[in-house]
Amino acid sequence: MAATAASAATTLTLTKATSDANVLRLNDVVLWNGKERGIVTAISPTGEIGHAATASYTVEILNGNIGATAATGAYNLPVIGNLFAQGSDQNTGYLESNVIKRTNSYNIIKEVFKVTGSQATNIGWVNVGNGDYRWYVKGEMDTRARFLDKREMMLLLGETITNTLTTTNIGGSPTAGEGYFAAIEDRGIVQDGEITSFGQMDTLIETLDQQGAAPEYAMYVNSSQALEIDDMVASLNGAAGFGAVTSGIGAFGGRGSELGFDSFKRGGYTFHKHSWKLLNEPTLLGSASPHYLGAMIPLTTVVDPKTGDRAAALELNYKDTNGYSREMEHWMTGSILGVNNTNEDSLQFNYRSECALVTRAANQHILITA
Repeated sequence: MAATAASAATTLTLTKATSDANVLRLNDVVLWNGKERGIVTAISPTGEIGHAATASYTVEILNGNIGATAATGAYNLPVIGNLFAQGSDQNTGYLESNVIKRTNSYNIIKEVFKVTGSQATNIGWVNVGNGDYRWYVKGEMDTRARFLDKREMMLLLGETITNTLTTTNIGGSPTAGEGYFAAIEDRGIVQDGEITSFGQMDTLIETLDQQGAAPEYAMYVNSSQALEIDDMVASLNGAAGFGAVTSGIGAFGGRGSELGFDSFKRGGYTFHKHSWKLLNEPTLLGSASPHYLGAMIPLTTVVDPKTGDRAAALELNYKDTNGYSREMEHWMTGSILGVNNTNEDSLQFNYRSECALVTRAANQHILITA
């Protein structure tokens, strides 16, 4: 809210922006500037909850003089309680929980590989295992691997569709789920630039404190960011490299390297560093000028406030019903190699998946970008 002080400097006039929540009521006690306590004595237009989008509030300071100049500006004012006179009535206004329901669409990913009957009987020079040199098997294996890679990439890099697409030639309007990176960019913590000093780490830690973050994080980073962290930690411990200090400050009693992580502690948080090959791939995210440098994922579960159930901070969901699962469908159509469900002299391998990534408590995830 925007606050200005009256001439007496013991009264604040607060103006609510349209985007601000309607939470202030008469008799509420607020904390201004982290130290001054004031009570709401008037609301204009008159009302309680449900007042005008740009309402104003009169807040009178309980003790002392705040100074007119210092009171001018935009502030967040937490409600710390309320005060009532003896024999007064109950609050006439009430608060409701501000529940935000988030949904995520499913990605439908498809792929095919096809081989003719003649090609299936050709002998190639690639050993696909057990002395089998049928080249089409290699092609099918590669197609399956690419399909799984594409599914993973869409879970990471996908984003919701807001533009109007030309759908005439693509079989209708596709659905698109929000990927992991897009979720953090939209409502998480974005670190602009490589982390090269503990000053930057401390700033992130302060932000995590404000978000009520978990005490343990996995850092998946590219090689450049990994080396910066190695140097950063080594400089504090007088060691030649990150691995040399793991046993001294590791979260696993010196077993960090055995688990594939290098670990360090700072400000009550434990960070486990791991190289993310995806971010080093030169033909994909590891270009000469990469945008995504890493992510910091909370190693925790998120509690549902209604049911009390715990769920992972990251979760892969797929559609299924009554034993039918669309996590990973694979079927063949054709009339060769023992498959006879069409008259075509070929065999087509079909792949399909319908899945979505759930990013819970995105405000506690960190994305490192260039």
